Amino acid sequence: MQKRQFITMLSGTMLAGVSGLTRAQGAGTPGVTDSEIKIGSTLPLSGPAAGYGAVGKAMSAWFDLVNAEGGVNGRKLKLVLADDGYSPPKSLEQVRRLVEREQVAFIAGQIGSSTGLAARSYLNNAKVPQLFVTSGAATWLDDAAKFPWSMGWLPLYTDEGRILARHILRTRPNAKIAMFYQNDDAGKDVLRGLKEVLAAGGKPLVREESHEVSDPTVDSQIVSMQASGADVLVAWGSPKATLQSLRKAHDIGWRPTIYINPSASSVPMVLTPVGLDKVKGVMSAAFLKDPGDPTWKDDSGLQAWHAFMDKYNKGAAKEYLAVLGACIGQTVVQLLKQCGKDLSRENIMRQSLRLDMELPMMLPGLRIKTSDARPHPIPDMRIQQFDGTSWKVMSS
Repeated sequence: MQKRQFITMLSGTMLAGVSGLTRAQGAGTPGVTDSEIKIGSTLPLSGPAAGYGAVGKAMSAWFDLVNAEGGVNGRKLKLVLADDGYSPPKSLEQVRRLVEREQVAFIAGQIGSSTGLAARSYLNNAKVPQLFVTSGAATWLDDAAKFPWSMGWLPLYTDEGRILARHILRTRPNAKIAMFYQNDDAGKDVLRGLKEVLAAGGKPLVREESHEVSDPTVDSQIVSMQASGADVLVAWGSPKATLQSLRKAHDIGWRPTIYINPSASSVPMVLTPVGLDKVKGVMSAAFLKDPGDPTWKDDSGLQAWHAFMDKYNKGAAKEYLAVLGACIGQTVVQLLKQCGKDLSRENIMRQSLRLDMELPMMLPGLRIKTSDARPHPIPDMRIQQFDGTSWKVMSS
């Protein structure tokens, strides 16, 4: 498949109506020259959360594809990735370096809630856009008026918790529910949304346990939740912690109904190592297609995805986190195309609130949509269940 064919397939409506834009001037915007737009991002390229680095690598690969096609309005995109080890203090340090030394135009696709929030005040004071943070922390929306230069990207974690709770109450009204969550803003927001809906339905949690991303094992938490008598488990954590929790629950003979984090729902990376027969029936709220899921084997978007990855990010085609990174990259490209001649930071931020687009690797019926009233890109998710071979979308 030729480059032009698969960029068109992957981009879809994202490219419509922008091909005739003249070259932007960008005068006075750091990181913008006649030939280049420099963008920065922080992510863990080392340490226990280094797996999340796949997001930045895929975003960079998407920019490589766009650059091969001529860039955006005649300018090539340069992504500067800075390793923060998933440490908030180091993330702030790296963001300062990207802005003050590297002179990036804006920050995009940072990994993590706590790390993104560590840099939020600095970036807002400097009036540097902080866009599409890979976080669904409620504060990105709730405090948008206070921090107008910042925007998350993932569906809100509180919304995810509410969606899971509504599904549990509808399908298991007599359930005893326990939650195992990552001890950060993300995990706590999912917990908050879950408890809010469960409390309204008169259904408190029977046990809640947390874990740190750096924990070597989560076995003790799983044993504790089994002892609570729970028959529904919401296991919201990193891919490593999710894999361990699924394996431990099976090994000790505990068979609750299990809901897991969408970022940890990869068939080849998480479910297969546990054993597909052992995770049949597991559920998740999702918004992206899993590239390792045979459900999508005949999907045109997935076929184009493999063509893109084979050329620009070989070896990572089945990684769910790579899909996340490429989708953020596509969103950034659309944003810059909408900026037209005006690449000022003010217009970059303004256009981030005017997005309305479908992405080929999002689940059918979902789309990116922002506005002044809701400055958060992804408003919905779908419940899906693993049938032992692939994920089947059920309902929202």
